[in-house]
Amino acid sequence: MNNINSTVLFLAVSLLPLQSCFSFRVADKKAIGKFNAAGVQLHFKNSKINGHNLHYAQTGIDRLPTIIFVHGTPGSWSAFQSYLMDSDLLQKYRLISIDRPGFGHSDFGNAMNLSQQSLIISTVLKELDNGQPVFLVGHSLGAPMVCRLAIENPGKIAALIILAGSQDPAAEKPEKWRPLIFKTPLNYLIPGSWRPSNEELWYLKKDLVTLKPGLSKIACPVYLLHGTKDILVPFSNVAYTDKMLTGAAKKEIIIFEDEKEKIENHFLPSKKFNEIKALLLRLY
Repeated sequence: MNNINSTVLFLAVSLLPLQSCFSFRVADKKAIGKFNAAGVQLHFKNSKINGHNLHYAQTGIDRLPTIIFVHGTPGSWSAFQSYLMDSDLLQKYRLISIDRPGFGHSDFGNAMNLSQQSLIISTVLKELDNGQPVFLVGHSLGAPMVCRLAIENPGKIAALIILAGSQDPAAEKPEKWRPLIFKTPLNYLIPGSWRPSNEELWYLKKDLVTLKPGLSKIACPVYLLHGTKDILVPFSNVAYTDKMLTGAAKKEIIIFEDEKEKIENHFLPSKKFNEIKALLLRLY
């Protein structure tokens, strides 16, 4: 066996045990048990849209205004489980967290660009319409996703909450090695959700270029939250997005200056739970 084959075999054996722990998927039954223990009823739903499946978690009363959470890459609905079981939020909102297409239990592994994902999620937005305001919360790559949803559903979104969002195409430097992985058998060596993540990150710069002219059409209030020390999504995205949102009814920027945090500074949903919760409670 030559050195190349030996290396590939070593990688395959080494990475195989990581497939499940990097899937970011939580079994519905296990999640329901966890929520039951906290005294919260958790429901899962699956919508079929043009042959695609969109899986999402829901808590709260149907007649209330809705907050929809959209995770980054990789990830799943569980990134926002703390919000879905929060008693204060449940008094005011119906809370929904989705598995974006390609992640969690939404056609896992089938990566799509943001335009394709938006078509699927927009259909579910219509299904969920209860005549009450809808607020979209997007983290990281989930942030340009909620921007696209607002553009393609004019007048339907009450506000956008952008957490460490990646909207600026100039800040994206797509690594040329990415397609060498997802277009070759090497893709099978990438553990869990990192496979669709690798592919959609390759699409991202083009996605953001396509998104750019639509940002001025977003008319609802927009809240931008970002850490100055974020090394995964540059802080420069805040200035870019603020500049492009010329049609927004309101813009509010909340900056986190944690000098000691770097990578952690990006994970606002968990690191800044109290601050984000306080913002959500004053939206409506």
